[in-house]
Amino acid sequence: MLVRFLLIFPTIFILVTLVFLLMRTTGDPITAALGGRLTADQLAERVAAAGYDRPLFVQYLEYLGQIFTGNFGTTLSDNRPVLEVLVVYGAATVELAFYALIVAFIVGIPLGMIAAYFRDKAPDAVLRILAILFYATPVFFAGLLLKLVFAVTLKWLPVSGRASTSTELQFALLDGRSGIYLVDAIRSGDAEVIGDVLSHAVLPGLALGLLTAGVFLRLVRANMIGTLGTDYVDAARSRGVSEFRLVRTHAYRPALIPIITVIGLQVAMLLGGAVLTETTFEWKGLGFQLSEYLQARDFVAVQGIVVLLAVIVAVTNFIVDIVAALIDPRVRY
Repeated sequence: MLVRFLLIFPTIFILVTLVFLLMRTTGDPITAALGGRLTADQLAERVAAAGYDRPLFVQYLEYLGQIFTGNFGTTLSDNRPVLEVLVVYGAATVELAFYALIVAFIVGIPLGMIAAYFRDKAPDAVLRILAILFYATPVFFAGLLLKLVFAVTLKWLPVSGRASTSTELQFALLDGRSGIYLVDAIRSGDAEVIGDVLSHAVLPGLALGLLTAGVFLRLVRANMIGTLGTDYVDAARSRGVSEFRLVRTHAYRPALIPIITVIGLQVAMLLGGAVLTETTFEWKGLGFQLSEYLQARDFVAVQGIVVLLAVIVAVTNFIVDIVAALIDPRVRY
């Protein structure tokens, strides 16, 4: 396990290096963002002041030093510290990923159990097709469909945003706010505020969560079918244990091990899908800001956001490895 922990650092180092080099393929960030809006002399002055006229290797070493001290630079489009952007909008993305994982667990795992229970029968066939649809449907398309049906047509849920204007104004007055609206709503103690936050979270959580639910459904089904054919399950069946109890008690926990091991990969998928989901629902998190900074060609901000997302994925995979080893003693690293 110590080796797995130590591997995080070279992994992050390689990711940071790749992001830095890819961002420099278009030239220096200032020319990319402000080229055409400043005169040649003004542009050269800004480039020199930022140090982008120095050798690439020198810039790279300086960038590594800044990252280790928590300095990700300053955005070019709105002149904000990138670290402030990461803290403010990162909370929204974490909250959205949490909702999506809840949806994935609630939908994917029970449906996977049902599919395994009715193996090779009509419910199993329907659920397998449903899993493919969940996984294959683009997140933005699923989001638009959900908005059209439940927000525009039925008017059951809000169209976009993380909360209503009145709720956001109330949060602005809250001392020590976390940036995670559900936590802040619970702290406020107002049931209407909690309901408002949750109602805004339903459609984005569904749009992003169903993508992962399709993966969970297939994994649970396949592993439960394998578990139901093992010797200890056959022995329980010979003692007269019902099929329902076999599925619920004997086959359920072993089938969750693969789910835990792929959560790290699913976090990467969720963070990638968050860009489209947040843009579709105007959920102002890192994904939404990333798309805004890409349009503004603000590669300093883009670089900081991508590096943070890469670090989150690397650390999450390590945590998942620890949890998998604790649950299943056969897992060794």
